[in-house]
Amino acid sequence: MSNLNTSENIVFIVLTEQGLGLAKLMLQALPGAEIHGRRGRVENGDLIFDNTMDHIRDLFGDGRTIVGICAAGILIRAVAPLLKDKKTEAPVVALSEDGKNIIPLLGGHRGANRLARSIADLTGGNAALTTAGDVAFGLALDDPPAGWSVANPDRAKDVMAALLADQPVKLDVEAGDASWLHDSDAPFSDGGERAVRVTDQCADENGATFVLHPPVLALGVGCERNAESEELIALVEQTLNEQGLAKGAVACVTSIDVKMDEVAVHALANHLGVPARFYSAEELEKQSLRLINPSDIVFAEVGCHGVSEGAALASVGEGGELIVAKTKSKRATVAIGKAVGNIDPEDCGRPRGHLSVVGIGPGKPDWRTPAVSKAIARASDVVGYNLYLDLLGDLIAGKNRHMSELAQEEDRVRKALDLAAEGRDVALVCSGDAGIYALATLVFELIDHDSRDDWNRISINVEPGVSAIQAAASRIGAPIGHDFCTISLSDLLTPWTEIARRLRAAADGDFVVAFYNPVSKRRRSQLEIARDTLLTKRPPETPVMLARNLGREEEAIRFITLGELTPDHADMLTIVLVGNSQSRLIEQAGRARVYTPRGYAAKLSATGS
Repeated sequence: MSNLNTSENIVFIVLTEQGLGLAKLMLQALPGAEIHGRRGRVENGDLIFDNTMDHIRDLFGDGRTIVGICAAGILIRAVAPLLKDKKTEAPVVALSEDGKNIIPLLGGHRGANRLARSIADLTGGNAALTTAGDVAFGLALDDPPAGWSVANPDRAKDVMAALLADQPVKLDVEAGDASWLHDSDAPFSDGGERAVRVTDQCADENGATFVLHPPVLALGVGCERNAESEELIALVEQTLNEQGLAKGAVACVTSIDVKMDEVAVHALANHLGVPARFYSAEELEKQSLRLINPSDIVFAEVGCHGVSEGAALASVGEGGELIVAKTKSKRATVAIGKAVGNIDPEDCGRPRGHLSVVGIGPGKPDWRTPAVSKAIARASDVVGYNLYLDLLGDLIAGKNRHMSELAQEEDRVRKALDLAAEGRDVALVCSGDAGIYALATLVFELIDHDSRDDWNRISINVEPGVSAIQAAASRIGAPIGHDFCTISLSDLLTPWTEIARRLRAAADGDFVVAFYNPVSKRRRSQLEIARDTLLTKRPPETPVMLARNLGREEEAIRFITLGELTPDHADMLTIVLVGNSQSRLIEQAGRARVYTPRGYAAKLSATGS
């Protein structure tokens, strides 16, 4: 699909529970798409919205591809005030709740028609296409298959009009596999004033010819460590221009796996809008007899006789050829291979692995951020404690699940890193926030400790989640409106002497304190010691909030005083939130609330407000 129609750009608008079920079915074919549900009508989704019309307009303005599982009129009325230029407007598709009718309303040739067909294939419904070329020939010249590019989209309308008028249009295929054109019902001829040209060459975009570039070129690149991105991009641009080759015909950027984390290689791939793929030295060495410039120096350095030429040849296969030998700049090299047919980057080497360390909050879907949902939906593999994965439900349906017990944190992290090192997109799932008493720290600690090259090459991002302290505070008022700290009472990883020192510091500083891991079956005395330490600096009437199973059906909130606190009040599923000497328990609208003043009252009194 085109960039507008990549799965990650698609949003399903859901207004009913029936529509939610259909949207979840769609995610099997469109991983990474998001489900946005109407508050009060849909129980969960990646994002819950209040005003349907405003939300649709916001998404349309952001260029998101919209699939509304609702009446077409809702979508039409929502986006009508924003319509300006059909060449830039995002696709909008209406989908009936039974999946039988799929109507591309906008952006038919910007991915909407193709998306409608994909949905129809999944639901067995009817894609109600109305654009003339699709109806007459099953063909949209300016919306070619994935990997193809259009050199002069403005010529598509004239060429399609000629085909519809039964005027002669020549099909000239110079490169690649153009079966999608041959197999259509379009009446191409052997000659004519107008033509469709399929080529890997730079072409005149102003004539009567409509130019398509098939994905037949593979760029093999190499560079010194930390070479400037601008140098590699300039070298590739210059080489393509000198050879008369079209950037639109480039299918992928390829290199050796030791360059998997090289910024310049990925910058080049992003610049060209194509994937980056990588090969091991052993895989590249299999191309040694086909190299034009084999090098013993390169072999001694990385284990193969050629990186750029080898990577280009490996990507175009045995039937392909090296059409541009290794070309150098000061710190970079490029070689270009050409395939007989089309190149599918998925068949070339492997991608750079990616690890998302995600916090899913306390478990309530409404408390899971869209960024976390998107990372999980995009992942091929999810790793986590059984309970945490079960909380994700349909969001991880069909994915590779790697589960372990609660205490096996290191095993989980190692598994996630190993999977990412294989080139997979992995989500390591944590409850709460991934960086607060969770596994994000262990990820980087293991990378630092083990110094494994394959782990060092993967990309990693940490997506924040709603932490237990935030969730607890939101349930009980505003207890952390002033300075606060968190202390884990588990001494499995931290010596108790260090924990005790921090308890004394928290007491001296009069911090609001959140106790994580307060009590376990074997640890009963720590919470008592923590209580007694705080009692040396704050009164026994200090409010204490006990929050258990936050965001789940078994959620329980209880208020006691610091003097009443005992180990029987908590377990490992409880967070204990202790106010400071200023924290107050009040009743508001029939509910107990706790807040910690920050000084606004004194400021207001001073100004006479």
